Amino acid sequence: MRKHFDVIIVGGGMVGASLARSLSGLGLSIAVLEAWALGTRQQPSYDDRAIALSYGTRRILQGMGLWSSMEQDVAPIRCIHVSDRGNFGFTRLDHGELDVGALGYVATGHLLGEVLLRGLGELPGVMLFCPASLHSFEVSEERAIAEVDIEGDRINLTARVLVAADGAKSRVRELSGIEMREWGYGQTAVISNLTPGSPQNGVAYERFTDQGPMAMLPLTKGRCGMVWTLDEGDVGGVMALDDATFLHRVQARFGYRLGVFQKAGRRSCYPLRLLFAREHVRPRVALIGNAAHALHPITGQGFNLGIRDVSVLADVLASAYREGSDIGAIDVLRRYADWRNSDQHRVVMLTDGLVRLFTNPLMPVRVLRNLGMLALDVTPPVKKVLLRQFMGLNGRLPRLSRGVSFD
Repeated sequence: MRKHFDVIIVGGGMVGASLARSLSGLGLSIAVLEAWALGTRQQPSYDDRAIALSYGTRRILQGMGLWSSMEQDVAPIRCIHVSDRGNFGFTRLDHGELDVGALGYVATGHLLGEVLLRGLGELPGVMLFCPASLHSFEVSEERAIAEVDIEGDRINLTARVLVAADGAKSRVRELSGIEMREWGYGQTAVISNLTPGSPQNGVAYERFTDQGPMAMLPLTKGRCGMVWTLDEGDVGGVMALDDATFLHRVQARFGYRLGVFQKAGRRSCYPLRLLFAREHVRPRVALIGNAAHALHPITGQGFNLGIRDVSVLADVLASAYREGSDIGAIDVLRRYADWRNSDQHRVVMLTDGLVRLFTNPLMPVRVLRNLGMLALDVTPPVKKVLLRQFMGLNGRLPRLSRGVSFD
């Protein structure tokens, strides 16, 4: 069994598998460590929740050669309708304003898992260790040495760079001693796929209510993906409701823009907090995805921000490898951190700012935010700037973000 690699990726979820696919075929040897057995429903990245994919994420998936295999199973977002329940403010963001076919798309985590994991261990240069978990690691001047638990055995793997793609509770980040900026919102997201009474027609709804924002995302097969943000103290009661009462509560919060909801799928819930690592690289170590940042779902930017990390890190590592540079050297990894810094901070500030703005109950704030939504609705230049940020098209774009492969 091979034990020496160029890259070890800790975590085979959506972000880790994306990086492995991006780097495969370049001549690099890549190890992927995934703690959950393939195909298990316990893998949190690959459940049936609705995942918003920005237009920029579509380009990245195209550059990875994956989009054509999933295009028929995703639902386009052609319009985003934002409103404040019980108030006068609203705004609409339409794909025609940027002359694109869709602002984004919606897939299930299950679909993304199928596409990203299919044949992952057979890709050129990729070796998948699953189930396997990182026990510890240390860094020398020339390599990272990872102590890995694999089916009861403990072995050492070495690599020039160790990538943390192991989520918000990252073991790599913890062992590195990297500090986090963290605060909780006192909220939990309740997630379910619903069958509405009326077709959604490519419209994604973000409806702000006095109990937190509620999003309805279009899905295939006549379904919509619901994300309902609730105060922590209200979640237990909502999760315990029978389906009929649950749908009645959802209807009361959302209204009838999608008719009468007919059916609810399995419910799950996730506590919401903002996490941001104070450092995203160390010598021979790089953090991507939720290991580096975890967001409130208010704008659906979580996976999109993570796959943009993948796009940039893959670009930096591929360029360094082709130049004959040491891909784990700190000056190489700082190119990745510096490149990603502005986009990450913009998204974190925008997401957190919207949460605070729309959860503020003070009347003057409510009036101002509603006036702001109306002003945005009639100001196309501002809309375009905002849309380009949400679509992942701002700033310097790496090759994958332009839909260009490394071939």
